[in-house]
Amino acid sequence: MGHRAGDNSQVQALGEALGWPFEIKRFVYTSWERIVNLPFATTLAGVVKSRSSRVEPPWPDLVISAGRRNEPIARWIQKRAGESVRMVHVGRPWAPIECFDLVITTPQYRLPDLPNVLQNETPLHRVTPERVAAAAAQWSERVAELPRPYVAILAGGNSGPYPFDRSSGERLARQASALAAEQGGSLLVTTSARTPASTTEGLFAGVTRPALRFRWTPECTENPYFAFLGLADALVVTADSISMMTEACATGRPVYLFDTGEGKASMRGRLDGRESAQGALGWRRWNRHTLRALAYRLMMEHGPQRWSRDIRIVQQRLVDTRRATWLGDGPPPESPPPLRDLDRAVERVQALFATGPARRSAELKPPAEACAPTPRRHPA
Repeated sequence: MGHRAGDNSQVQALGEALGWPFEIKRFVYTSWERIVNLPFATTLAGVVKSRSSRVEPPWPDLVISAGRRNEPIARWIQKRAGESVRMVHVGRPWAPIECFDLVITTPQYRLPDLPNVLQNETPLHRVTPERVAAAAAQWSERVAELPRPYVAILAGGNSGPYPFDRSSGERLARQASALAAEQGGSLLVTTSARTPASTTEGLFAGVTRPALRFRWTPECTENPYFAFLGLADALVVTADSISMMTEACATGRPVYLFDTGEGKASMRGRLDGRESAQGALGWRRWNRHTLRALAYRLMMEHGPQRWSRDIRIVQQRLVDTRRATWLGDGPPPESPPPLRDLDRAVERVQALFATGPARRSAELKPPAEACAPTPRRHPA
């Protein structure tokens, strides 16, 4: 596990779906981990060992990792365990792709098509009918007095070039309230670890329909997220989080994507680099995040693809495949096609163990210096 909830959800989803015994390892990282956790490193030097899970024999058959910080840890395990350990990385690796037995990725990272890369449509997720039904049962009494249908609002945060500020929160509240009013229903609103406090205030204050509001804090002992997925008759999800969009679509219910930005900060700009014509970004909304967002946008459109991601690719695919629609563009399509990405990932991981120790073809085997200081020695 790493420091990002979305990464951890994918790692755990794959571990659970495989049905094999597994252990979860959690790590606390040093303040200088960026210096020692280089893309090619094989080390635990970036880990605060006294506050982290022990990494010791018996060694696993499979290591599932995600995030830059965990790549050196996975390689450290394999160096000691030997070449029988398979390494699967979820998301975007920073070391050469050839250093992994399998990379399970999604379109926003724009990785090349290689035999050891699985290009999924959406991230892996832990949404199952059983899990959301159980969670919904625990919260059903708290929403019993609210009128149906329930429209859930799943709020994320700032993401790359796309701000989610107080103005965005107020706009989300207005549009979601209008949607609930059209249906005579109510709102189930939850924020997340990434939602700015000012955005939360604007969102909560702007809701005009009967609602249950949940403000996420690090001290929370409960979280209604899965419950809202199970209770909602429709879901409005901020489109900054690919994981939340995917999990909402996995329920099979109507899903509306909310564009957190406007004008030049809109998520709905053309993928060919031309900007959206939806309004302009007023000078009053320029702030520190806006400057960071501008820098990210320039890097996304003109810099190396490896240094950024383009979440518009996934957003557009969800709309094109009739799994979601943008809030304000009318109702979502009925009977959206199910997501099959987790099934594909399980099949590919199982295939790593189908032929014994021979795992990758000769053309995929990296040169010795590519994964230094520990060259891979797997047979062709």
